[in-house]
Amino acid sequence: MDDIVKQALAKWPNVPSCAGWLMLDRRGNWRMRDEAAQASGSPGTPIRHEALLGFINRNYGADEHGQWFFQNGPQRVYVELGYTPWVVRLSANADGTLALQDQAGGSFEPTAAFVDEEGGILFISSAGDADNSAHPRVAVLHDHDLELFSDHATLADDSMSGEFHWNDQVALPLQAIRRGEVATRFGFEPSPAAKV
Repeated sequence: MDDIVKQALAKWPNVPSCAGWLMLDRRGNWRMRDEAAQASGSPGTPIRHEALLGFINRNYGADEHGQWFFQNGPQRVYVELGYTPWVVRLSANADGTLALQDQAGGSFEPTAAFVDEEGGILFISSAGDADNSAHPRVAVLHDHDLELFSDHATLADDSMSGEFHWNDQVALPLQAIRRGEVATRFGFEPSPAAKV
């Protein structure tokens, strides 16, 4: 968290939070959601300003109830999640090793892999990895990286099982999961409510 944010929190500790105004979509884009977008259920307008994106990413975290938020100075802005709290991109390095990077630019080291009924790929990292949460980090793979994923996976005929070959480590078994069960299983709230 930025020092300026910590100072604002110390100076104004009781600023009411808000919800519905910020979304992390399924592809890792931050989106502003005005009243019209919220009323229509639209994902909102993508944020493109690099400095603002950096500020959001540095001040992104979760509370004890698994509600993800952006700490905007003294105000906590709860985040609507398009799927999971993290979205990762898969890439191959020049030496052939694979790398996963989350939407904030951090590395993501998978310890488990899942596939949902829609073909979405989820990776899990250890609890406390990068965000000091008691829950493991769960990230959905950006859909543009499914081909690279397939190049390093052995899929069963049902496409809901198999294994993902992650660098020199033991292959990660692909476990089936229902999309509707992901939030509960991994301890996060996809649509948090503001607290006054």
